[in-house]
Amino acid sequence: QVHLVESGGGLVQAGGSLRLVCTASGDTFSNYPAAWFRQAPGKERVFVGFTTRGGAYTRYADSVKGRFTISKDNAKNAMYLQIIHVNPEDTGIYYCAAGGRTGASQGDYEFWGQGTQVTVST
Repeated sequence: QVHLVESGGGLVQAGGSLRLVCTASGDTFSNYPAAWFRQAPGKERVFVGFTTRGGAYTRYADSVKGRFTISKDNAKNAMYLQIIHVNPEDTGIYYCAAGGRTGASQGDYEFWGQGTQVTVST
């Protein structure tokens, strides 16, 4: 099994940018497609985007495309989420996930990190 840990969250001013990091351990990250999800306060967890095992292909939710970029560096057992032009709607807990298949559903992924909080100030 692979263990995932997110980092890089924090307080960011609206219009700014930040980069989240998902670090994998316990298994070879290149074995897994991976994804980012987020959960706003009081809301359901929703899909942000995913990448394939080698990181060659990415897909994003319409709500974030153009501002969010996922990359996967298997040599570092890491996946990144670069966010630019953040807005208050981006506030929430961001989770990384890995599994045996890609998809936009939580059930497509077997392993999850603990989440990292992103708060956008106005």
